[in-house]
Amino acid sequence: MPTIHSVSTVSPPVEIKQEDAMSFARSLFSDSFKDIDRLLKVFQNGEIDTRQVCMPLEWYAEPHDFETRNDLYIKHAVALGKTAIERCLTNTSTLERPIDPAEIDAIFFVSSSGLATPSIDARLINQLPFRHDIKRIPIWGLGCAGGASGMSRAFDYCKAYPEANVLVLAVELCSLTFQRDDMTKSNLVGISLFSDGVACALVSGEQSTVKSTRPMPAIRATSSRFMPDSEEVMGWDVKNDGLHVVFSKSIPTVITSWLGPFVHQFVKDQDLSMTDIHHFVAHPGGKKVLDAYQKALHMDADQTATSKNVLQHHGNMSSPTVLYVLEEFIEKQPASGDFGLMAALGPGFCGELLLLEWQ
Repeated sequence: MPTIHSVSTVSPPVEIKQEDAMSFARSLFSDSFKDIDRLLKVFQNGEIDTRQVCMPLEWYAEPHDFETRNDLYIKHAVALGKTAIERCLTNTSTLERPIDPAEIDAIFFVSSSGLATPSIDARLINQLPFRHDIKRIPIWGLGCAGGASGMSRAFDYCKAYPEANVLVLAVELCSLTFQRDDMTKSNLVGISLFSDGVACALVSGEQSTVKSTRPMPAIRATSSRFMPDSEEVMGWDVKNDGLHVVFSKSIPTVITSWLGPFVHQFVKDQDLSMTDIHHFVAHPGGKKVLDAYQKALHMDADQTATSKNVLQHHGNMSSPTVLYVLEEFIEKQPASGDFGLMAALGPGFCGELLLLEWQ
């Protein structure tokens, strides 16, 4: 089975407390919403304490065109992405030895919050000593599902090429998509929830020479699921001034009714049941999303505690978030033989599941 040998995360340097974000939103939107005090409760009820973004808070209060924001996306994505890759390849807390970039056969770059052609992975290859025959697979548009989907595609690659070493790099700078003149409730919810983050994972095939120093999660199986005619659940509206968030209030209801059958069938197909799953590595889309997970899968709060902790300290970073959760589980050093279920949902509407086994 392909194995996840290393995970690294990098948070941008500007940390914002939730109360400061709420005050910022009040200053921008109080004249547009008569019931602003009621609407601002979303900041308090989301159970987020701090988030990290790439620019100072006052920067977001000023108007910036799409070109300016996208140029900043490229700049920060390259800088933070390079750091994440370097940390991942030199992470000797789980790796038997540092990995030379020349040993990497493919890189899956995952993002949905900015545009770049050549893509960010090409720019990183020019800054790090990767081989010139490295395979590049940029993935755009999967939003919150992107981190798990990138890991699934790395699994597919390593099944096809069992000697391969693959990087999955997820970069999202959601704050740079902020629209200060968008006076919609979806935008207000987005301000209360989304943040910036970067994560990198090293996945290797069964015949790779890369080894770990302790039990690490192997990927036993994956599953993807698409919900027809659900484009309006979440995503972006692309307009002249940039990306505008689409965030339906029906998301928790959709998860509750749709996720349970998807997960139970996937686990059953692996000759397991939910009682065999020791670790739930879930993308924390928000407090209501975590509550929907618990309801749909008949879980208690302890089983979503790690996801909740990531949400509390980082907010929803879109695609990298589930890798932040995975990193926390790895740091807890699960026992060999433990099973984990990685889950993330995103625009489409779609879901991605991975069955992990520590070994």
